[in-house]
Amino acid sequence: MKRLLVVATILCTVVLIIPAVLVVFLSDPAESTTTVTRTITLEEAEEQFSYVPEEDVAVTVFRTEQEQLEETPLERYVMGVVASEMHANFEMEALKAQALTARTYMVKHILQPRSEKLPEGAMVTDTTTHQVYKNEEELRELWGSDYEQNMARIQEAVLSTQGQVLTYEGEPIDALFFSTSNGYTENSEDYWGDKIPYLRSVESPWDQVSPRFTSEKQVSVAEFQEKLKVTLPDDGSVGTIAERTEGGRVARVVINGTELSGRDVRDKLGLDSSDFQWQRQGDQIAIQTRGWGHGVGMSQFGADGMAKEGRNYTDIIHHYYQGVEIESVEPFVSEMLAKAE
Repeated sequence: MKRLLVVATILCTVVLIIPAVLVVFLSDPAESTTTVTRTITLEEAEEQFSYVPEEDVAVTVFRTEQEQLEETPLERYVMGVVASEMHANFEMEALKAQALTARTYMVKHILQPRSEKLPEGAMVTDTTTHQVYKNEEELRELWGSDYEQNMARIQEAVLSTQGQVLTYEGEPIDALFFSTSNGYTENSEDYWGDKIPYLRSVESPWDQVSPRFTSEKQVSVAEFQEKLKVTLPDDGSVGTIAERTEGGRVARVVINGTELSGRDVRDKLGLDSSDFQWQRQGDQIAIQTRGWGHGVGMSQFGADGMAKEGRNYTDIIHHYYQGVEIESVEPFVSEMLAKAE
């Protein structure tokens, strides 16, 4: 299967950004800001942005439900990821930032594949193990009558950043992202273990508008003890949150002498976030969380909030990824070809 077909001149072309959304701010000191938008059509987007899918890098995705491989050009793959990972009605600059993270993730993955088992011929899956991906047919079914409008926005975001990737000291980065912060992002080592210089904890105050900014989950005492392999104390308490990270998430808990990381608790109990509090209520434990996701890298709701304040996608990228550059993919093309042989 011919996985990679490259015309480098297409990939490194920086397409002239033609605004698809005209925003007018009507403000009054005593009133909140009102935003009026106009979105271009899918046909207009296709006419305004230069794109030749046959001459793009190909990505082979393992479709988990169908249990089959699907090969798609890189930029079409990025469209499928952006459409699946971020709301299509988010601000255009946030969608552009998401396009950059999705493309960078895939380029990095081609150059430095993880040592994980994949079906023969597959580069990535279509799940959160890598990046969620849906093709045109699935998006048409998902969006229904909104498909044309939504896809025009996704196309603009992807094609206006076509051929751009995020680098640190000349190499593509691990472009991690997540839905909603607790007000701060997380240092990489506080969740993943490895200290990565561009994945530092930064403020993200825009996330409070997210519907998943706060949440509560009830877990039975029996389930809590079984999943965490602990025995609760007899005094009716749960345990002590012994340490928090710089980003405000739980670093360490101690439950009746057993120590666990906040990530362990989140993963084993299926919590939205590792920023949590808990109380015992009879045979139930109520756990309140703040934020949604691992917290490392770019917050999607934070990106949308920054865009609503008038920041562009480069501002968003440089806020969430410290010291990175936005560069052409061209220098990595030959190595990507060699990896595919």
